[in-house]
Amino acid sequence: MEFSPGDSVHVAALGKGVVREVRNRRRYVVEIKGRSVLVAGDQLTPFEPARRRSMRPGVAVAPVVEEDSAAGRTTRSLDLHGKTVNEAIDALDEFLNMAILEGDAEVRVIHGRSGGRIKAAVHARLASMPTTRGFRVDARNPGVTIVNL
Repeated sequence: MEFSPGDSVHVAALGKGVVREVRNRRRYVVEIKGRSVLVAGDQLTPFEPARRRSMRPGVAVAPVVEEDSAAGRTTRSLDLHGKTVNEAIDALDEFLNMAILEGDAEVRVIHGRSGGRIKAAVHARLASMPTTRGFRVDARNPGVTIVNL
């Protein structure tokens, strides 16, 4: 089977990744967990997420709505665990557009506590967006950024 840049694939013994480059002799550069790996085509199988709720190809956004019983309000959140930086930014853009259209004043973005590339990319993207009034890391959970719309 032939793959193209941007295709989601499963690499034998390594897991899910995204094809970044096609080389000769059916070899592919695949990004897995932020690292690029050169893989033979016979080690790849197509990967399709179990559930897609996106209108754009390649972006899957499944927001979670949590209810804060103490304050009596609901907060929409997006979990970015397991995504590459590019997938996370695409999902963030779609998630924020949906939240703005639905009139949410505040949303939560779950990026993890490691302080890695996804958190930095999310903060850079939020800082460049005129639709966000502000954002901050949750004091109770440093793996979450709270965004004011």
